[in-house]
Amino acid sequence: MTGPINEFEKRLMESAEATETLLESLLSGTCLPGEISRPATLLAAMRHGTLNGGKRLRPFLVLESAAMLGGDPQAAARIGAALECVHCYSLIHDDLPAMDDDDMRRGQPTVHRAFDEASAILAGDSLLTYAFDIIAAPETMLPDRQKTELVLALARASGLGGMAGGQALDLAAEKAAPDEAGIVTLQAMKTGALLRFACEAGAIAAGRGPEDRQRLRDFGEKIGLAFQLADDLLDITADAATMGKATGKDAARGKGTLVALYGAAWAEERLAVLAQEASDLISGYGDKAVILQAAAHFIADRKS
Repeated sequence: MTGPINEFEKRLMESAEATETLLESLLSGTCLPGEISRPATLLAAMRHGTLNGGKRLRPFLVLESAAMLGGDPQAAARIGAALECVHCYSLIHDDLPAMDDDDMRRGQPTVHRAFDEASAILAGDSLLTYAFDIIAAPETMLPDRQKTELVLALARASGLGGMAGGQALDLAAEKAAPDEAGIVTLQAMKTGALLRFACEAGAIAAGRGPEDRQRLRDFGEKIGLAFQLADDLLDITADAATMGKATGKDAARGKGTLVALYGAAWAEERLAVLAQEASDLISGYGDKAVILQAAAHFIADRKS
């Protein structure tokens, strides 16, 4: 898969640069219609937690899923930026002392360290809210029905039954380690829900029906499992400089992971299976699926 992987890496880099540019514009000091003011310190905290590099994998998945199914790239770009706002909010809050208590994120001080805890909380709140603004705004050129479907799907992926609920389960796991089923549920919510949304959002943006939406959801679930499993493996094999954040914290806190249950060798074998299963799910789309298939293998094989 040398050719597709190289093309994938090129597309991922281009997508990350385009997402960064769009986020830079969205997080400017200029008020939108209906806004009263954009407080400078709060805006600076939001920018610090968002405009700090990263692979921008979730926006990339939105863009490529939409492209595979014939969706509008400009609309997909804005949906991807909205999703990245939710993801960055989650990282800002996840790093807080009451959560995972991290000092570094993507190689720089976390928002509560660079500013203060109140600014970090408000920055996360504002990014979460802004995500739905971006989708609903007139600049996202989609029919209202599709915007409503996107807002609903993102809300479900982000909240009680998705990412936020998964974070609650993750915190509880520090006190009572879950069994395998509990770990899978936790990870499907905390990490997998937004990745699943990223893939399904491309189908929604392209105006596709239930069958395509479900296939992309299933694809997203597979790569979501792979992403978290790779993350857990890296937590015990990678160093902090490579990851841009502290490593070894799951073991130190006694958190249950599939890697802890079954070992690194099992995890590597399982990652290969998940990548192939994800790839097979979208093989029916032919050559249009090649980049997303390469993405599945990249997620399973990632080193940072």
